[in-house]
Amino acid sequence: MTHHTDVRQAVEDDVAELVRLRALLFEDLGGDFFNPSSAGDDWRNALAAVLKEKLTRDDARILVVDGDNGLAACGIGTIEQWFPGPHSRNGRIGHVIGVVTDPSYRRRGHSRAIMRGLLGWFQERDAVRVDLYASREGEPLYRELGFFDHPDPALCWRP
Repeated sequence: MTHHTDVRQAVEDDVAELVRLRALLFEDLGGDFFNPSSAGDDWRNALAAVLKEKLTRDDARILVVDGDNGLAACGIGTIEQWFPGPHSRNGRIGHVIGVVTDPSYRRRGHSRAIMRGLLGWFQERDAVRVDLYASREGEPLYRELGFFDHPDPALCWRP
């Protein structure tokens, strides 16, 4: 079995595996919010199209760790240009989206390695803040890496 945590940027040949890992993430999160009964499988095709587009964009970084037969882990970072303010000198806000490790590769440091790579990328691009939503399993790692409770309550709306 592979036990290295060499992180690399994803390429187009990784898209099918990225979709597989993202599906695992949603299964782990569970509930009707992440797995609505009406979702079908169309989201997978839409995800594949967005992943292909984002692979070459400067506002996204998709990092992966290879396994024996596919990807062991992946993580996505994006940067958005928000409006600057006293709490956000340049308005560049990073987001960590869906760090996930295949169950057969967990507890080997892959998520930590991906997160370190993403945090370095955010620093290089002068993000003033990086936000993420943590699963219960992932929260200890993120806190160890310096993440803390956000001062704003998170709310959402679905049209």
